[in-house]
Amino acid sequence: MLGSGAKAAKPSFVSYISPEEIHIKEPIEKEVNPRLLPGELLLCEASTVYKYIQEDGANRGTYGKLVCTNFKIAFLDDDSTSDDNEPQFKNKIVGENDITLQCVDQIYGVYDEKKKLLTGQLRKYPEKLIIYCKDLRVFHFCLRYTKEEEVKRIVSGIVHHSQTPKLLKRLFLFSYASAAPNNTDGRNQTVMFDTLEDWRDELERTKGNAKYKAVTTNEGYRVSEKLPLYFVVPICVSEESILKYEGRGIPIWCWSCHNGAALLKMSAFPKEQDDSTSQMQKAFLDGIYKTISKPPYELLKMDDLSSSLPSLQDIQTAYARFKQLFLIDNSTDFWATDVKWFSLLESTNWLEIIRRVLRKAIEVAECLERQHTNVLLIEESATDLCCVISSLVQVMMDSYSRTKSGFQSLIQKEWVIGGHGFLDRCNHLHKSDKEEAPVFLLLLNCVWQLVQQYPPAFEFTETYLTVLSDSLYVPIFSTFFFNSQHQKDTNVSGESLKTQSGPFRFLTVWDWSVQFDPKAQAFLNNPLYAEKPKPDKSQRKTTRFKHQRQLSLPLTQTKSSTKRGFFREETDHLIKNILGKRIGKFINSSDEPPNSFREFYDSWHSKPVDYHGLLLPRIDGPEIKVWAQRYLRWIPEAQLHGGGTIATAAKILDLMEEVQSLQVKMDEERSQAISGDVHSVPMLRNSARLSSLFPFALLQRQSIKPALPTSTWKDLEDEDDLVKRDDEFVDLSGDMS
Repeated sequence: MLGSGAKAAKPSFVSYISPEEIHIKEPIEKEVNPRLLPGELLLCEASTVYKYIQEDGANRGTYGKLVCTNFKIAFLDDDSTSDDNEPQFKNKIVGENDITLQCVDQIYGVYDEKKKLLTGQLRKYPEKLIIYCKDLRVFHFCLRYTKEEEVKRIVSGIVHHSQTPKLLKRLFLFSYASAAPNNTDGRNQTVMFDTLEDWRDELERTKGNAKYKAVTTNEGYRVSEKLPLYFVVPICVSEESILKYEGRGIPIWCWSCHNGAALLKMSAFPKEQDDSTSQMQKAFLDGIYKTISKPPYELLKMDDLSSSLPSLQDIQTAYARFKQLFLIDNSTDFWATDVKWFSLLESTNWLEIIRRVLRKAIEVAECLERQHTNVLLIEESATDLCCVISSLVQVMMDSYSRTKSGFQSLIQKEWVIGGHGFLDRCNHLHKSDKEEAPVFLLLLNCVWQLVQQYPPAFEFTETYLTVLSDSLYVPIFSTFFFNSQHQKDTNVSGESLKTQSGPFRFLTVWDWSVQFDPKAQAFLNNPLYAEKPKPDKSQRKTTRFKHQRQLSLPLTQTKSSTKRGFFREETDHLIKNILGKRIGKFINSSDEPPNSFREFYDSWHSKPVDYHGLLLPRIDGPEIKVWAQRYLRWIPEAQLHGGGTIATAAKILDLMEEVQSLQVKMDEERSQAISGDVHSVPMLRNSARLSSLFPFALLQRQSIKPALPTSTWKDLEDEDDLVKRDDEFVDLSGDMS
């Protein structure tokens, strides 16, 4: 130890080797070329690019080639062509080091250790490139050892093709469809709702055909280009009424409840109108309301979603803040914000928006189920929040919508054919940031809350929802790349609607065989799904009650303990934080539900759950959680190795495999059908080696031990004080093994 008067000696060692040169793999010598899809063209490339391992913090990585095509940005190293150690859940279209151009969120260049957003023409080229993706991956590339001309080409090419505005026909969607004209349309029992018969079948399925009719008024889009070719309206609504205001002010049918009450939506009239026009429109609406309020129709309740739910701008702002919590550059950044997690999460307002949307869906369900009242959702275009609420209500009230094919058919009906502007809301063409809003992603977040609260009620898994959200940015499917059915139809031929068939045959995202092989597709199906039993013929004529509760308790976890604190041990610390089980501030909301709502809500939750009946999500404060699999899958610090729900699922699947094997031996005639359902079981046998975020994170390396931004363990017991307190850094690495 130095004396009190002694001065510490200045370090004299100087390293002339950069951190990248210490932990590098040698640059690849063999030629590695990208695997190109039909219609995919190589635009530019750069060799000797160094890709960092994001979570390391020590600049470890590997050399390879960075390429840009008209479909994706890809990094190729000497492992790119190897089939060894392939992940069990592999996407056949987008590889681990591939980024589709539509998936690129922002690109930053690093100049003298300072980050700068890259847009448009560049005067100076960076030494490092950071790409933030919409699926929350982060890629770091060092260009210090790349030839200057190649740096200019690759950086300019990536920025130009992923960030600048483009025409619709320039999307890879059209290149792929042109080069692969014989693509099969694998609908997989999904109802596409592009024919009159599909709508009539849906009316018959929901017993709504006595009061509502499918109309052909918009054939040739003579009413409106925003409306689908076919849709359903009350029988009493005339064709003249539909034509009068281009479909505005007309209640369009979404779904009918078993008691006859129906969910409707309406495109509102513009608010800024002159007095005479407003009076005419008001008189028109009054006539419509009177017509559909008379028998045989139920009472009508109108709900203007623009005033009862957050605006699209509020939703976009909240999500922009929220996603920043997961776009992590390195371990240091992750742990630096760890103690402030609760306050940062709350300040985004994203979970509060999810809670408000779910509450609105419960309010609508109460009107339909208990009050036997028709509900009319009103919105300016009826293609954004109307889609969210109508879809959620059907998932909650109709068990068919909780099957895989039923959910896909629901998305087709309410979103794709219903006219949600995927092209604008996802900003696929980079034309206007003002139109961008994660409306469909909001729906998936809300559905995930239901899936994780009532797993046996859903035929699909959270992995299905995660890959569905990823598919928003894969431009080989037409599903999420048009604003309306009209826009798609006019671009299929490339000419006019008079052309019955054009050169383009687009794929639908519902053909999962395009992206995944059968073993990978098994992860999309819930092995614990409580399939609806076939009704006994002798009981078919019995009266149907509102709630046919089973006498079994739900398999979901009981309400979490009220004990405060971050964690009892390091391994479960992060997951407890992330999942939001202790976010107490969300409980006391300023706008509490009305008494009738609370009575309906509490009464339902006091009874056992019927997985094939009405489902109401738990929405009080900490019950609304972060979708961990989607938002944390690329962050190693957030993973529990050999833990989490996947470890429990592995044990259950082992038992299921044993039972199924015994069943096969007992009944050989059914062996082929049963064995086809157990492909996914052997993949999970070694649960100790799985990550809690499996299948997206399997055997990722544990991150380095951080200097945790904490005070003492004892002081962490009360989180309310924790989020308010200034951080104190204590290095605990010496005590951790």
